[in-house]
Amino acid sequence: MTSRHLPLHDGWTLGADGPVPVGLPAGGVPAAVPGCVHTDLLAAGLIDDPYLDDNENRLGWIGRTDWTYRTTFDWSDDGHAFTDLCFDGLDTVATVLLNGTEVGSTANQHRSYRFPVRPLLREGPNTLVVRFTAPYTYAEALRDKLGDRPGAYTEPYAFIRKMACNFGWDWGPTLVTSGIWRPVALESWTGPRLAGVKVVGDLDGDGVPRLTVTLDVDRAGSAALSGSVEVVGACAVFVADENENENEDRDAHRVTVTLSVPQAATWWPHSHGEQPLYDVTVRLGEEVAWIGRTGFRGVTLQREAFRISVNDEPVFVRGVNWIPDDCFPARITRQRISDRLDQALAAGVNLVRVWGGGLYESDDFYELCDEKGLLVWQDFPFACAAYPEEQPLYDEVAAEVRENLVRLAPHPSLVLWCGNNENLEGHADWGWQEKLEGRTWGHGYYHELLPALCAETDPSRPYWPGSPYSGSPELPPQDPSRGTVHLWDVWNRVDYRHYADTAHRFVAEFGFQGPPAYATLRRAVSGPLAPDSPLLAHHQKAEDGDAKLLRGLGDHLPRPDGSSFDDWHWLTQLNQARAVAFGIRHFRSHSPYCTGSIVWQLNDCWPVVSWAAVDGDGRRKPLWYALRQVYADRLMAVRDGALHLVNDSARLWEGALRLTRRSLDGTVLAEETVAVGTAARGVTRVPLPPSVAEPDDSTREVLVAELGEQRVVEFYEEDTRVALPPARYRATVTQGDESGIGYRVTVTALTLLRDLALFPDRLDPAAEVDDMLVTLLPGESAVLHVTGAVLEEPEALLSRPVLRCVNDTVED
Repeated sequence: MTSRHLPLHDGWTLGADGPVPVGLPAGGVPAAVPGCVHTDLLAAGLIDDPYLDDNENRLGWIGRTDWTYRTTFDWSDDGHAFTDLCFDGLDTVATVLLNGTEVGSTANQHRSYRFPVRPLLREGPNTLVVRFTAPYTYAEALRDKLGDRPGAYTEPYAFIRKMACNFGWDWGPTLVTSGIWRPVALESWTGPRLAGVKVVGDLDGDGVPRLTVTLDVDRAGSAALSGSVEVVGACAVFVADENENENEDRDAHRVTVTLSVPQAATWWPHSHGEQPLYDVTVRLGEEVAWIGRTGFRGVTLQREAFRISVNDEPVFVRGVNWIPDDCFPARITRQRISDRLDQALAAGVNLVRVWGGGLYESDDFYELCDEKGLLVWQDFPFACAAYPEEQPLYDEVAAEVRENLVRLAPHPSLVLWCGNNENLEGHADWGWQEKLEGRTWGHGYYHELLPALCAETDPSRPYWPGSPYSGSPELPPQDPSRGTVHLWDVWNRVDYRHYADTAHRFVAEFGFQGPPAYATLRRAVSGPLAPDSPLLAHHQKAEDGDAKLLRGLGDHLPRPDGSSFDDWHWLTQLNQARAVAFGIRHFRSHSPYCTGSIVWQLNDCWPVVSWAAVDGDGRRKPLWYALRQVYADRLMAVRDGALHLVNDSARLWEGALRLTRRSLDGTVLAEETVAVGTAARGVTRVPLPPSVAEPDDSTREVLVAELGEQRVVEFYEEDTRVALPPARYRATVTQGDESGIGYRVTVTALTLLRDLALFPDRLDPAAEVDDMLVTLLPGESAVLHVTGAVLEEPEALLSRPVLRCVNDTVED
């Protein structure tokens, strides 16, 4: 095969098909491809940044407007027999015209499209037009035709195959996009063309790496087809003629090649081993037709326990949920994804769940997860609504699923396909059945279509119908003894101590809100920052969210003065970190009965008060530092009168466990030493001796447990009842060293300091600190390293509200 690839990303303009409330020039504005209407209007200065203040409120008209993209490109006959116009992604309802002739239409953001156009091309200038119907127009018309369906939100996202959270969520703005959101090109070729490649690297029954490659070839004639597949020095040659064709199309052919690759090493999640990846080369004839990468690993799911095993080794999931990292995905670069996944990795995360209200992510996302050893749980794009199964939606779903099963098959990081997010629970428990009156709601997708397509196209990975789900449609979706649960009573209704009420098998969603970093809010909100600021309230999308933030403080932390933004910001961020950490310690202490937890959520798509550990500007919140502590390989957790030693490493954890009960001034009141040993991937329960388990004065004492380099300081009472002394410490700041650290802040405690934290972004938005939430006993020191900052007055790092601890709240 010979071929030519001509990108068509230049010279585009954007125009509206009808009146709009901005001064759009008659000839339109320059348009970026890939891109979308919002970013083009923003670049043209016609709209204000939708992420700032309440600008979002004035942009709803964009999703209700029809738009046209137009470009002209030069073409000359390249001598090839065939030419296709290829769109990697159109968002969403579009009609494509080449030189005035309609070549196709689309209605699915989750698919790519290929249109044969050779007869329509002209020597010299050619005009390409893409007309987008407003998403609301299409979705609301289909809703009227098929009948409304219940959901968590009143927006019509269930009636269009498009990123659902475009229509707003309890952490996201309503910014309903249109645009050419992925690359577009002309592809010309002569001879057989490789139309599809499915690559699966797994292990055979003896644990030997095995490569299975399925090729779909456009033959363009009846000549014999030959080629080869090569990986790690192993090579398989295939030859086929027209009589072996199994497809209805006589010019198409499917070939499957299987190779044993004993010389390849197995791929592991980073918490269990290395991540070797190997190039796969496919040739048609003597020409290279495709090169990609894969890894070799086996994955199984023990359904009742929801235990994921890789290469027959169970993996305790330390997970985070992932949402689209920007409302406008074309802005997300490979480097940005890498940075965000590195933040997950550094926090001890070993699995990322791609949530069903978003997208099948970019190739960059899955390639980076392969490289970094992060497991991927992939939801199919259905979330929080009853989804109709009638046409044209049913065929669109089938087409997108087939395409993405093949596209993502090479990635060893992908270990689970999940049918939906919370739709099974919605049908069972949210009053949907009465509202549906017998109409379809998605059962046929989750229990019939999706499992059938997975079994046919990607049987190497387990499929799970939805989350939460208990393994059978006959069982309540939220059964804690089997399958997955989502825990949202905490945050919505009850105190976070209720995480400890039950031992769950697998917690796929749970979380607690906190505001983003100060610098992120300062950029996003103009005017004074105050807890009751209307502009700040616009960046809180959860129902009753601000009240829940304060109610959630409970008896854990003091309620901030209503006029003090700094205390509100500090205490609600800290409470978020503590709530999630409490849950994870409980879940991990129940391993192996509990098989994993997935925090809601890692990231944000814009600057917002939310459940994220990393805010919309990419800054780490206190929750991120807490995750790094409780998702570490080794963890000490106090529960039910015992210390649980959780060892999720590959080595025995043993030594002399020192337990001391101390007064707040550091005086040792009781001491016990216990020889302990916890096996690799194991948990040991160590009963607390009465001398340290039972304080004389619970408000003035702490329990300290030390094993090797690990230490935990456990308070007997909540902070509101502890007699914390006003904070006294010596603090110094020194500047620079050879390692590139900007500033070194040293704090020596003169009193016990509870959850010491440093917020250098208050002084320089680019600044970061390497650690926080450190509790110091009197006489102990902590060194905090600040990078990214250039400060005129470094001593400001030592002042409030930059340097904080819980003791601040008891000072006059």
